[in-house]
Amino acid sequence: MQALTIAAASVTGALGKPEQHDLLLVRELQTMSFVFHIPLVCFGIAFPALVLFVEGLWIRTGDALYKAMAKRWSKVMLILFAIGVVSGTILSFEMGLLWPNFMATFGDVFGLAFGIEGFSFFAEAIFIAMYVYGWERFSPRRHLLLGVPIVIAGVTGSLMVISVNGWMNHPAGFDVVGGRVANVDPLAALFNSHLWHELIHMYVAGYVVVGCVVGAVYARSWLRGNRDRYVRTGLIVAVTVAALAAPVQFVVGDWAGRTVADDQPIKLAAFEGVADTTRGASLHLGGVYEKGAVRGGIKLPKALSLLAQHDPDALVPGLRSVRAADRPPVNVVRFSFQAMVAIGTLLALLGIAYVVTWWRHRRLPRSRWFYRLLVASGPLSVVALLAGWTTTEVGRQPWIVYGFMRTSEGVTAASGIGIAFVVLLAVYLALSVAIVWLLRRLAQRAPQAEVREELRLRPA
Repeated sequence: MQALTIAAASVTGALGKPEQHDLLLVRELQTMSFVFHIPLVCFGIAFPALVLFVEGLWIRTGDALYKAMAKRWSKVMLILFAIGVVSGTILSFEMGLLWPNFMATFGDVFGLAFGIEGFSFFAEAIFIAMYVYGWERFSPRRHLLLGVPIVIAGVTGSLMVISVNGWMNHPAGFDVVGGRVANVDPLAALFNSHLWHELIHMYVAGYVVVGCVVGAVYARSWLRGNRDRYVRTGLIVAVTVAALAAPVQFVVGDWAGRTVADDQPIKLAAFEGVADTTRGASLHLGGVYEKGAVRGGIKLPKALSLLAQHDPDALVPGLRSVRAADRPPVNVVRFSFQAMVAIGTLLALLGIAYVVTWWRHRRLPRSRWFYRLLVASGPLSVVALLAGWTTTEVGRQPWIVYGFMRTSEGVTAASGIGIAFVVLLAVYLALSVAIVWLLRRLAQRAPQAEVREELRLRPA
């Protein structure tokens, strides 16, 4: 860490530290954009695969219900993609406008990733348009193949953004020579050591969120007494995806936690409020970090060392091993981490209950509480997603590039941030209204009418 700090001083010292007075407001502006955009990314990652799966069921069985469902879901996919284009474009501009020193210093290192992300975006836009408007213009199998690039582009586009985030957490692919970034290796930066666990963690989260949100919609109809075959099919597809993905997060989370323990020990200390370097560190369920200790939580002796290093007596560096200026805001990181884990555990248990019931009885659970929890799982999964990203990003503070550049050194010195915040708040509110209006309008037509139309259009 000392070597990284020296390198950081040489980089930022050579370029000069910009005067800035609105760091908190800039962070809030960036946070607002992420909160709006990240759930849409989940739908870009996972939802196209669900649409293709249902269309594949139609091709295999010839059942018009599956085609009607796939067509309706493809319209939802198009709506969310269009909204995501707007919020994603805003985020792209924010990177340059809000963090100019960061982009000027390190743009050559990760610029390749943003170029590939842009190519993926255009490919996705082209094939989504062909897919949604080509239902009756292509043969079933050719139409299904049109959806494959949508899935691939959704994966590659998000992969590039996650790669940059992994690089910010564990920088690679460059040297600092004479206070300047030199000897850039874009591929080494792109495929950094933090890419893989962040990538898989986000992709699994994408399937959990999509499965829970879509499942919540059908669970609500189920509780209202609508238990026809269309609702049952949508429920089974969505909940099965979430049920299979949610438990996987425990394995990926363990991998991610051990990587953080090795590369970002202060972030790990913030997760659990470890003030002093401790051998056999404890883990606390709940509680608040105050005056160098967690108060009010349930203490599990040696559990943190066991989880972090698979050794109950492993040494865990504490927050006080670095200067106060190099520590993240502990309770923000800690509360976010515990919310993510608690909700993830609930979703995993809900998924296990579903799988066990289906395995033993070949039917859906009958308890109304299962469906009430399923309705709640939609918003809760989004909260867990945002809590996870808060843990990752705030836990890295005060660094925008870990060990090399502080967030305060990358931020803009421009005025008018408050005006931009109000304008973008209005934009996101308008986009939210647009999503609700479009989806409600789409839902006004009964699915059964679409099934009857597909039966009418079926060739004799």
